[in-house]
Formats: sequence, structure tokens, C-alpha cells
Amino acid sequence: MQDILGSSVPVFIGITLVIMGFATYMAGQALAAMWRPAWQIVPYVILLGMADRFLAWALFQAPLFAFVPYLFDTLVLAIICLTAYRLTRVRRMVSQYPWVYERAGLFGWRERAG
Repeated sequence: MQDILGSSVPVFIGITLVIMGFATYMAGQALAAMWRPAWQIVPYVILLGMADRFLAWALFQAPLFAFVPYLFDTLVLAIICLTAYRLTRVRRMVSQYPWVYERAGLFGWRERAG
């Protein structure tokens, strides 16, 4: 587990999930609120993954240039960002166009019948 995380589990939870996870969630919401396409998540997540590795290195002496921990952290952050993006997009579509769309589950919408 140490090889995948690059540091201990509490450091991963604190830095990656809590601090950077919040920043990534907010980035996903902002991208969806500005009606940006989903592919624009990629550059944001790459930069947030770099910031995550830097914080782990600066605060807890985790390896800075470790590829596998960076990839794992970035993948976790991408999942958080995509989830926030989709939730915000669905909420905006349903609330902004209530006469056209209705919610169809947590991550989707559909056209209203009739």
C-alpha cells in the first residue's frame, strides 16, 4: 500500500481526500456551473494532482517525483471532479429548464413526457 500511496494512509486521507478532494470538488462544480465541456476537467486534475504530491512531499516527506502515487492520487481526484461536475450539471439542467427536463436518478435527467 505504501508503494501506491507514496505515504501513509492518514496522509493520503488528509491531503488527497480532504484538502485536495475539496478543491477538486469545487473545481468540478465551477466547470459545470460555467457550462464548460467535461474534457476541461483533465488539465485541472493534472495540476491538482501535482499540488497534492507537492503538499505530501513538503509536509510529510513523501516522494515528490513518484509516478505511481501521482497517478493514483490524480485518478482519485479525477473521480471526485467528475462526480461533482455531473451532479452540478444535472442540478443546473433540471432547475434551469424545469419545463423541459426532469431528474432521472442521481446522475441523469430526461425530457418531460407530454
